[in-house]
Amino acid sequence: MEQVFAPWRIEWIRRDETNPDIEECVFCELPDLDDDRENLLVARSEHAFVMLNNYPYNPGHLMVIPHSHTGEYAALAEDVLLDHACLKQRTFDALEAALEPDGFNAGLNLGDGAGGSIDDHLHTHVVPRWEGDTNFMPVLSETTVIVEALEATYEHVHDAFAAQEGTTVPSEGGAVVVE
Repeated sequence: MEQVFAPWRIEWIRRDETNPDIEECVFCELPDLDDDRENLLVARSEHAFVMLNNYPYNPGHLMVIPHSHTGEYAALAEDVLLDHACLKQRTFDALEAALEPDGFNAGLNLGDGAGGSIDDHLHTHVVPRWEGDTNFMPVLSETTVIVEALEATYEHVHDAFAAQEGTTVPSEGGAVVVE
């Protein structure tokens, strides 16, 4: 049997199953917690925010999440839809600058049958892709190999958002604010 050695993952494995600060919806409550960096929030806009996925498919796997708590895309107000779309555009730009991928997969898992683990608060996945990044691991063993730690990816993407025009970083450890 082949083994993938990834000792840095033990911290994630040994974590509490749930964040003790979260009572209801992780996507509603994480933006209100104090430590954006610890909670992997990279950027914020008026109606949405960007965070790294805890279970990334590839390095830089981000989610663009509206503040509105709904699993129904049609329920989003126009100003929220526009802000969400503009923040996705900035997310592509930040990932391009930070990681130089060859392309992207982006999409929403809507409804129980779509396979998402959180279906009552919609969010758009943005996954950077590189030519040849799919290998035998996901095909044969249903395992993905992540080649960069979340903390390092956070730094790259945070710096790329901060370098964009119309952004500020209000505090040490805080997410980039997109205006």
